[in-house]
Amino acid sequence: MAITTISVDVMGGDAGANVTLPACLAFLQSHADAHLILVGTEQALHHFSHERASKVIAADVITMDDSLETAMRKKRDSSMRIAVEQVKSGAAQAAVSAGNTGALMAISRYVLKTLDGIERPAIAAQLPNATGGSTTMLDLGANVDSMPEHLLQFAFLATALDAVLKGKTKPTVGLLNIGEEVIKGNETIKAAGELLRGAHDRGDISFFGNVEGNDIFKGTTDIVVCDGFVGNVALKASEGLAAMVGGFLKTEFSKNPLTKVAAVFAYPVLKAFKNRVDHRRYNGAALLGLRGLVFKSHGSADQAAYGFALERAYDAARKGLLASVQANIAKIQKI
Repeated sequence: MAITTISVDVMGGDAGANVTLPACLAFLQSHADAHLILVGTEQALHHFSHERASKVIAADVITMDDSLETAMRKKRDSSMRIAVEQVKSGAAQAAVSAGNTGALMAISRYVLKTLDGIERPAIAAQLPNATGGSTTMLDLGANVDSMPEHLLQFAFLATALDAVLKGKTKPTVGLLNIGEEVIKGNETIKAAGELLRGAHDRGDISFFGNVEGNDIFKGTTDIVVCDGFVGNVALKASEGLAAMVGGFLKTEFSKNPLTKVAAVFAYPVLKAFKNRVDHRRYNGAALLGLRGLVFKSHGSADQAAYGFALERAYDAARKGLLASVQANIAKIQKI
């Protein structure tokens, strides 16, 4: 039985080892073909034990408030960096961290380097949609000033991601814009649209055309491409929607007798909706375009959410995501 090895930054996230270690234990118990390399402080790892887990001690921890200079230059023995280095050395097939996003991207890019043909890595994640599935969206915060060529690269990266993790050989790609018409948008978006149409005509990707914000959650396309500023706003909005529905379920129906009666009928529907848009189910964003697999968990992830991030890294490594990405990027280089 082939073993899939994942390195874990145990110290990353708001709760650190209090969340990551229980999630790792649950993951190991449900995956007999998985091995975890746990990277953290000696104190955090002292009491953890499992036959398919090894430990690597780190002297430093990168906090959510650390600057990139601190993360890169002053904390070279951090749990985050050592976890990524496990992928570089070949000890692990993928790394997972819930730590500082900027630091994780910078360290991953420095340690692993970018693939030939990729100028900027991107963060790609799944957002729930009305079809009952999810929409792959990128970039979600790594790049706030993307050029048309970068948006084209993002489309190729996400196409490889969906082909591996969702089994879709030709997922549809939409370009986020202020309208569906070709003439709409700024010059960057218009130029990106031309590049994407050219790639479609060559048969490299399946480009649907421009899509609007509501199309993300309608599931109009399998993939939505945008710059990191817009993508990050959309991601936070989707998380806020799930939190709002959850809060409504807890408080609104207890206000008066009429709403209590309404709750009998509405609660099952709203609860099902809350579960569908629950961002924890889609936790685990891929840092695409690197010479190795790195996944970012939400910093506030609880044990269940962190488990989904581990699951995504496991699936990506086991199904050969890196090779699929490399094959797709080779198509760009021929353009």
